[in-house]
Amino acid sequence: MTQKILSLTLVSALALSLPAMAHAACVAEYKAKRDNPLELHYDVAQISGPCTIRNARTQLADQLSRRGLTLLKVLSVSEQ
Repeated sequence: MTQKILSLTLVSALALSLPAMAHAACVAEYKAKRDNPLELHYDVAQISGPCTIRNARTQLADQLSRRGLTLLKVLSVSEQ
């Protein structure tokens, strides 16, 4: 009886943790630039939080500005 309860508890815990493990990473495709001299960049970056262009724009603008780049456009976001 105790073994059945333990097995059932283990199966329940595993079933509840599967959605968290299956959560996909969000990837944003973007264009950026650097002035003097002009450099254009195209890249892909992983973002956290909601997989939306708005969220990607916010995160990427902060990350890129620290590298001396200006975000021009987020082309797309997708869950991988």
